[in-house]
Amino acid sequence: MTTVYERRAAPAVAPPARRSPAGVVLALLWAGAAAVIALWWSDTASVVGTAGWLTGAGRIAGLLCGYACAVLVGLMARVPLLERRIGSDRVSRWHAMAGRYTVCLVLAHIGLILAGYAAQDSASLWHETLTVVLDYPEMLKATAGTVILLAVGITSARAVRRRTSHEFWYYVHLLTYAAVFLAFGHQLALGNDFNGNAVATAAWYALYLGVAALVLWFRILAPVRLNLRHRLRVESVHQEAPGVWSIVVHGRELDRLGARPGQFFRWRFLAEGLRWTATPYSLSAPPRRNRMRITVKALGDHSTAVALLRPGTRVWAEGPYGSLTGDRQTSPKSLLVAAGVGITPLRALFETLPGDVTLLYRARTAEDLALGGELEALARWRGAKVLYALNGPDGRRPNLTAPSLRSAVPDLAGHDVYICGPHGFARDLYEELRAAGVPDSRIHHESFEL
Repeated sequence: MTTVYERRAAPAVAPPARRSPAGVVLALLWAGAAAVIALWWSDTASVVGTAGWLTGAGRIAGLLCGYACAVLVGLMARVPLLERRIGSDRVSRWHAMAGRYTVCLVLAHIGLILAGYAAQDSASLWHETLTVVLDYPEMLKATAGTVILLAVGITSARAVRRRTSHEFWYYVHLLTYAAVFLAFGHQLALGNDFNGNAVATAAWYALYLGVAALVLWFRILAPVRLNLRHRLRVESVHQEAPGVWSIVVHGRELDRLGARPGQFFRWRFLAEGLRWTATPYSLSAPPRRNRMRITVKALGDHSTAVALLRPGTRVWAEGPYGSLTGDRQTSPKSLLVAAGVGITPLRALFETLPGDVTLLYRARTAEDLALGGELEALARWRGAKVLYALNGPDGRRPNLTAPSLRSAVPDLAGHDVYICGPHGFARDLYEELRAAGVPDSRIHHESFEL
């Protein structure tokens, strides 16, 4: 069964593309790191001997680690400027990179400081470690915070994440807040660069309180406000293809959410077995005044259980997030390439993107073409083209190569290309599009493979 929404006419001309602020944000983050190093430089008169070099390097690593902790939390505060203009996928990768930097810096800080203190006191490393942990102020809390941070880092490693559930990873990841809180007092109590430096201390407090305010507002208060205001409930559940289901969610004044075709929400269904997990699913149709729709493929326990939702089930949503929207469009011609359930955000864009639009849908068989009836109806309504790339009778996959893409889509290099599908598919398609002459700036994709 295909659920069909009323359709809205797309503008005839592409709006001017909005420039991503990613470069500006990165420049500010690196400028902050440079300011931290400058703080150490201005507070250090001289470095003498092996002990001095070791402790000096340890102080730099500690300052940068403290700064990286604030950046780490700030990147996951779900600030709309980052989530909607830069893209959740890119911000997630920045967060993962910041996490790796933080773990390396905390290990470097510990090793260098202890080695420097041991050289200074002519003591063994083990003796110096016990002295620092047990006798120095705020060190027991800092040690606990370090253990938590390392545990978060270990569970975030790709090899470990493949062997653990999303729920386990998520709740361990939340302990990052506790780790940062426990270590904050140690930074000010033992940081030589803050002792007697009121300006540096005030700046450090401003940094951490500012990040805490972002988390409080965008991760707690804004979602509470959204859900109290819009009162979301499951209206209906429809099967679209084998193992693929659409869930229509009803609420009040949903058009005031500001959701765009191509974006997603994080959904928490308040039903047995689902209430403790928030999962990102894209809108599979443009949002309407009282309804939104997502389309889900049964790929795990959570997505399989979604098909069993009953009408009236309460829904907790956070968003909208993502930047795979019409704001990226730079040309009046667009090619949308979907694989599998990646059709969901592109179906919404297929209805609303202005100009000349072609959709290429990759699936194994005709039965796996979710939302196929809607796509054909949309194509007839707006005079667009839908192409299918299905496996052959022998199960062989079609080759989406640069020559075949150029043959199927004339003037391919002049198109904006939106991609949504598995990471490997998107990576290979990107290479073929570049070989076909499509500029990198016109290839738009969001991926959550970290």
